[in-house]
Amino acid sequence: MVREDKATWKSNYFLKIIRLLDEFPKCFIVGADNVGSNQMQRIRMSLRGTGEILMGKNTMMRKAIRGHMENNPALEKILPHISGNVGFVFTKGDLKEVRDKILENKVEAPAKAGAIAPVDVFLDPLNTGLGPEKTSFFQALSIPTKISRGTIEILNKVYLIKKDEKVGASEATLLNMLKIYPFTYGLGIQYVYDSGSVFHPSILDITDDDILAKFMQGVQNVASVCLSIGYPTAASVPHSLANGFKNLLAVAAETEITFSQAEQMKAFLADPSAFQSAAATTAAPAEEAKVEAKVEEEEEEESDDDMGFGLFD
Repeated sequence: MVREDKATWKSNYFLKIIRLLDEFPKCFIVGADNVGSNQMQRIRMSLRGTGEILMGKNTMMRKAIRGHMENNPALEKILPHISGNVGFVFTKGDLKEVRDKILENKVEAPAKAGAIAPVDVFLDPLNTGLGPEKTSFFQALSIPTKISRGTIEILNKVYLIKKDEKVGASEATLLNMLKIYPFTYGLGIQYVYDSGSVFHPSILDITDDDILAKFMQGVQNVASVCLSIGYPTAASVPHSLANGFKNLLAVAAETEITFSQAEQMKAFLADPSAFQSAAATTAAPAEEAKVEAKVEEEEEEESDDDMGFGLFD
C-alpha cells in the first residue's frame, strides 16, 4: 500500500473536518490524555452509527476551522478550547446518550510516578501479603502496619494520594506492589458545542424539573418584591387578591357586615359546637367503613376455617 504524501494527507484532513462540521450540528470537545490506540479503537467501535471521532494536531484543526468560519461564523467559539491533547466527537444524536457512551469506555491503569492523580486514592485496612522486608515502603509513607502471620497488615484507612497532585515514586511503587490500579482513563468531555453555543458538559444534567423549580423560584422572588413595594404584576396579583380576601373576612368577623363567602365563617364563630359536630359527621363514615372492612375480613377467615379438614377426618 502506497502511503500518500504529506500535502495530500493535509488536504484530505482539511476536507474531512470541513465535511464533519457541515454534516454534524453538535460535537464534544474531548481530552485524550493517557488514552492508548487500542482503547481509542474500542471507543470508535462503540460510537459507530452514533458519532464520529476526529483527532489531530491543534494547529491543523484551528486552521481548518478558521478557513471555514466564512460559512459558519459560530465556529469561532470553538477556537479558544482547542488546547492540549484534545479532539472532537461529532454526533447528531441525543447529547446525554452519546456522552454516557463516551464516558463508559474507561480502562483501569496503574499509578505512575509524576502523573497527575485524577481522583483521591485511599488504602483500606487489609493484609497486603507482603513480607516484613517491605516494611520500609510503609514507613516512608507513614502508614501504620503490623506483622500478622509473617505478612504486613495495614491497620487504618490511609489517604495516600490527593486529587490533582503528582503521584510520588513511593506511592506508585507501593500501589504496584499491592497490584492496585486506582485510576481509570478514557476520553474526558471538556466542552459541548451545539448549534453555535459552547457550554460545560454539566449543563446536560439539568432536567425539566430543575428548570421548572428555578422558574418558580424566580416567580416567587418577583411576587415578593412586588408585594413589598406595592407594584402589581401577574406574579403578585394572586397573592394580593388572597390577602385582600383575608382582610375582608377579618372585617366581616369583627362587624355586622356579611357576604356569601363569609357566612360559613360567621356561623362557626357564632356557634363553635357546630364546627365540632361537622368534624364528627365527616369522621364517622370513615370509622364505619374501617369497622365494616374489619368485620368482612373476620368473616372470610371464619369461612376459610370451616372449609378445612381435621387431621384425623
